[in-house]
Amino acid sequence: MLYQSFIDEKEEKIMVQKDYLVKSVAVDGMFRAYAVSATGVVREAQQRHDTWSAASAALGRSLVGTLLLASSVLKGEEKMTVKIQGDGPVGAIVVDGNANGTVKGYLQHPHVHLPLNAKHKIDVAGAVGHQGTLSVTKDMEVGNPFTGQVGLVSGELGEDFTYYLAQSEQIPSAVGLSVFVNDDNSIGVAGGFLVQVMPGASDDKISELEQRIAKMPLVSELLRDGKTPEDILHMLFDGEEVKILDTMPVAFKCDCSKDRFSKALASISRQDMEQIINEDHHAETVCHFCGNKYEFSETELKKILLQMKAD
Repeated sequence: MLYQSFIDEKEEKIMVQKDYLVKSVAVDGMFRAYAVSATGVVREAQQRHDTWSAASAALGRSLVGTLLLASSVLKGEEKMTVKIQGDGPVGAIVVDGNANGTVKGYLQHPHVHLPLNAKHKIDVAGAVGHQGTLSVTKDMEVGNPFTGQVGLVSGELGEDFTYYLAQSEQIPSAVGLSVFVNDDNSIGVAGGFLVQVMPGASDDKISELEQRIAKMPLVSELLRDGKTPEDILHMLFDGEEVKILDTMPVAFKCDCSKDRFSKALASISRQDMEQIINEDHHAETVCHFCGNKYEFSETELKKILLQMKAD
């Protein structure tokens, strides 16, 4: 099985990079390959959730992995939810993604900082945990959503996304996820790649790809040096044909709104709504994905209650 999970490092320098994802086919159609620069995506998530180093790296890898996975298996208005539930201190990680290049995500415990691992890198596996599951629920816009689930392989997440693709999607793949976290917990750079082995790929070409991946610098190092997603793809297939199919921007984007939270409040019991009105006289709702807060006055709550009674 092909796989590659990049290790996060601390980096002092803040990079300004454009966030976008590139889709390609390579080596006469033997491989589909995707590469993404997602520094801004991960940086916004870190700022919104005030994550500390280990949590920043874990959430960042999850966001990058979801961007790559969604771009490779979804189309049109389809969307997915990736949930990573390990036994580590960050708790559950939840990321929503779609075929249009936007993601949103959160984790249960953002304030997690751990000692460096044996390789003197951020201990992502320690933060996520070694036991648990990675599940992907796909909403294909027709019928009921479908969920595929695998056990965590390592908690490093690159291997875990790779294992999911092999087991649930039946696609041998290589996944590289990389996040640099600065000493002040902000994000230096973030990105990754995903390569899928297509039917008909020769053993020799697969072996050559494995060898190149093993020798490649970290994606973080490449981004820091100014390399682009296109450059990363050409490094993966050094000397081989790479045909760019599409380039699209990626972003952290949440679709929450006061109206959506109003509908959520309307779904609770009348008794609970009356208790909120009589005891609290207002309500504050918070979006888990982006941290936005929406205030509801007593008057607004009474209007919702009246509608509940009318229904």
